[in-house]
Amino acid sequence: MNGEPGSWAGGGVGDHALCVLASNPGPMTLEGTNTWVLGAPGATRVVVVDPGPHDERHLHAVLDAVRARGAEVALALVTHGHEDHVAGARRFAELAGCPVRAADAALCVDDDPLVDGETIDVDGLEVEVLATPGHTADSMSFWLLAEGAILTGDTVLGRGTAVVAYPDGALAPYLDSLRRLRALVEAARGMTLLPGHGPPRSDAVDVLDFYLEHRARRLDQVREALAAGARTPAEIVERVYADVDRRLWPAAERTVRAQLDYLSAVASES
Repeated sequence: MNGEPGSWAGGGVGDHALCVLASNPGPMTLEGTNTWVLGAPGATRVVVVDPGPHDERHLHAVLDAVRARGAEVALALVTHGHEDHVAGARRFAELAGCPVRAADAALCVDDDPLVDGETIDVDGLEVEVLATPGHTADSMSFWLLAEGAILTGDTVLGRGTAVVAYPDGALAPYLDSLRRLRALVEAARGMTLLPGHGPPRSDAVDVLDFYLEHRARRLDQVREALAAGARTPAEIVERVYADVDRRLWPAAERTVRAQLDYLSAVASES
């Protein structure tokens, strides 16, 4: 689970990425939502990823950061449809005069949905689109090729672990997405993860290995809770997530429901 806010305050990462941190901290959002401004050095057009919540001050802060580098927004991208990432997208499109693209056509503004494997090229900035469903069905990640970085949205966080947001989210595709990211990072021999919440992670292999091990361990704990007599997701949460902040238990229950669906599917296939 995500845990408490820490000391991340946003700012520049490498030569191609800048985080403007939204003022929506909390147990589920850590320090707040990371809005990423991506652009090649000296470019006059940039890409904004996850405009964030519908907060006028934040949206204008993002535009100010873009204008400070003498640029304009060519395109806004959305990692997934949760409100802390996308609620401000339509208003941002109005302010910036740019289209918005997401996996979900309902979230797009004046442009087409994202397609897995496509490359977006804006003034020398190349971003490869990676479908990484699981946290939500529409979750996308973005491979910032020149920087050797992947923007992971809520698939991988800068601290703690992500929720599988059942019923939209599902565990089997989430595990596949983690494995996909792990293979890309290993092939690149190192890559920075730029998450939707929390600080960047330069230890990408270790983070992804931890995520996969954590999910396997939680599945074992759910099996043990069922064997011990737990019958409902709430009862499983009480046993498995006893050491987790109770404010996070509703989110934990969504993940437990996804785990139960996964175990049921595995049992039916055996």
